[in-house]
Amino acid sequence: MAIDIEFDPAKAAKALEDRGLDFSKAGQIFQGKHLTRRDDRADYGEDRYNTVGWYEGRLVFVTWTPRGQKRRIISMRHTHEKEQRKIRHLLG
Repeated sequence: MAIDIEFDPAKAAKALEDRGLDFSKAGQIFQGKHLTRRDDRADYGEDRYNTVGWYEGRLVFVTWTPRGQKRRIISMRHTHEKEQRKIRHLLG
């Protein structure tokens, strides 16, 4: 099942330029093995979630918020080595 993704085009362009991560392909993270947690560290004025999953063979960290049936990507980055060690065994 395809996941509908939306995002801010300027933020997406910056992530693509700086990190080589394409927000428009973020749906693949949710279709494979992934872990999601609600981000309740602050009051963001909306529900936010952090997901770690596979993107083109690498573990990435995505922050997103639900918008109706879509997931609005807020940020996306490669995981750090320390994060990878903690998460790899859970995702396989």
